[in-house]
Amino acid sequence: MSGKLYIVPTPVGNLEDMTFRAVSVLKSAGLILAEDTRTSSVLLKHYDIHGRLESHHKFNEHKTVSMIKDRILGGLDVALISDAGTPGISDPGFLLVRTCVQEGIEVETLPGATAFVPALVSSGFPCDRFCFEGFLPVKKGRRTRLAELAAETRTMVFYESPYRLVKTLEQFAEVFGPQRGCSVAREISKVHEEHRRGSLSEVAAWYAGHQPKGEIVIIVEGA
Repeated sequence: MSGKLYIVPTPVGNLEDMTFRAVSVLKSAGLILAEDTRTSSVLLKHYDIHGRLESHHKFNEHKTVSMIKDRILGGLDVALISDAGTPGISDPGFLLVRTCVQEGIEVETLPGATAFVPALVSSGFPCDRFCFEGFLPVKKGRRTRLAELAAETRTMVFYESPYRLVKTLEQFAEVFGPQRGCSVAREISKVHEEHRRGSLSEVAAWYAGHQPKGEIVIIVEGA
């Protein structure tokens, strides 16, 4: 009898954001796949989870996905986690899920933490319709993507590195207009959580004088 693939969200900040069901699934899984075993070990230790742990990340997933698929077909229940949030959302996971779906393996995705949801809801912009863009291309195709989004009427969601935040906000102001509204959420669910709201030009200027740190979600008002 075939096993099952579980997609298990993990906290983006506060460890207490873990759900009871997620803990239960991780304790019962025959194998836990983690983006970074060192990072995940902290979480697993906190919840007294002692299952077998192996790495599954963007640098090895193409090599290991077939082997993992075969192990699930052989009856092993496997749980996939990332460093933070829901696997597959700007994290490894898509390739394994697609492979399992194609093989007829049951995939059960648990609801749970995803950084962009609290950032979007807290922004004050309409969230009944939005588009998730994740990380923009760093170089090739970046300008083209931004030009395509200039007329987007839905609220837009982006992930960004703190080291590129100011440059990205300045590019947004150039393409979308300096007065377009935005909200930058930083360190969601952590001690120093921050939401900085204003026009693109205002928020860019503020962070130009205040070096940002941590995980960043940018919410941009639709056209």
